[in-house]
Amino acid sequence: MFGTEVAGIYWAASVLLIRKPILLMKKIKNFLALCLVLLCSGGLWAQSLQLGAAKRDITPNPLLPVSGGIGTPQPATKQEGALSVRAMVLEKGATRVAIVNIDNLGWPAALGDLSRALIPDIPKENILIGSTHTHSGPDAYGFPNEKGETFADQSYLDFCVRQVADAVNEALATKQPVDLRMAVGEAKGKIAYNYYAPELYDPRCGVIQALGKTGNKKGEVIATLVNYAIHPEVIGAGRGILSPDLCGPLYDRIETKTGGMALFMNGAQGGMVTADNRLEGGKEANDYAECTRIGNLLADEALRIVSGAPLQTDPSLYITARSVDFLIDSPVMNYILSKSPLKYKIPKPGVARTQVNLVNIGSAQILTIPGEALPNIGYYLKRKMKGKQPFLFGLTNDAFGYILTEVDFNSFKRYEYVSRTSLGEQTGEIYIKEALELIQEAPAPDETKK
Repeated sequence: MFGTEVAGIYWAASVLLIRKPILLMKKIKNFLALCLVLLCSGGLWAQSLQLGAAKRDITPNPLLPVSGGIGTPQPATKQEGALSVRAMVLEKGATRVAIVNIDNLGWPAALGDLSRALIPDIPKENILIGSTHTHSGPDAYGFPNEKGETFADQSYLDFCVRQVADAVNEALATKQPVDLRMAVGEAKGKIAYNYYAPELYDPRCGVIQALGKTGNKKGEVIATLVNYAIHPEVIGAGRGILSPDLCGPLYDRIETKTGGMALFMNGAQGGMVTADNRLEGGKEANDYAECTRIGNLLADEALRIVSGAPLQTDPSLYITARSVDFLIDSPVMNYILSKSPLKYKIPKPGVARTQVNLVNIGSAQILTIPGEALPNIGYYLKRKMKGKQPFLFGLTNDAFGYILTEVDFNSFKRYEYVSRTSLGEQTGEIYIKEALELIQEAPAPDETKK
């Protein structure tokens, strides 16, 4: 391909030399330099990794009740920060991948699939939609009460579905050649802890930062993705405040300090990895000022972690997906899935169907989790993953409650709630088996390129 293009350039130059030799002798260097630039922009850069980013504001106006889990949403009388959808699209050759985060407790595939249908130029199975898990957003599950009544605002959910699609389509349309910096390291400071067992959580933070490769965007930050396991529930649903919680300040801090767009993808934060807003005397800080403290600290740590990472100038891109069926043993979860106005994927009674993805980007490997996996599952899978930087995208493609191993399920009093709001005893076993098979079947990610 490139040989043909180069031959064409020199043919054009020879014709011009015959016709106007004096003029071309003076301008030949500029002519060939321009042709080379056009060749690179039209051919070489097209084979480079390209990335685009876009976001949409999804703050409801007027405010809607907020949901922190099962039960009737609580009326909101105040807003702190804005809810958003943030999309990052990657392309290399014929492969396209979209990574989307949405400020909500969870985003079921029943809603995600509606957005995927509005995105014609990316394979549906290559569109990863994850929730940040804020406990101060509108109900997206359609949680039924004991009478079977649900209170999700369908018009708002339809609006969000369109905003997800619009953000992805814009990100694809604005893609450009990029280099990447990627790193995983321990985030220091008072950010998260495990409410059940304070030290049982993963302090590692993964970061993917894209920088422009050409023209006036060269070296400019286009997007920064932060992957960290935490419950954004500083405020919580009971205070009547609609908010992205700590994610809002995290976005703002990163975008102020680096430019570009920030995204947050949660990790294995189940049982119960939460924001460390503890105060002396057993009290907690539950206001937006504490959200700002934690969000700013996590943002600063993410930027510190990625700052020394080598530049990857030609990272590869690979994605695969598989359909996974989970058994529904929990009466609570079965009631929610059967009574919700959303059309969950129930291929047959007692079975929930979802999608799990594995993505390689340069030296990083990403695995999606369709719910809230406990930290021990996250640690185990990261240990088995290939590549230098393991990422786990929790609550992605679906949000099927807590994911526990068989030996943890209902084994401790502390785990009564997480067991009750899990699909069942085999959920963790099924997920781990499918995830390990994906890891084994996938090629190893690239080694870091200097």
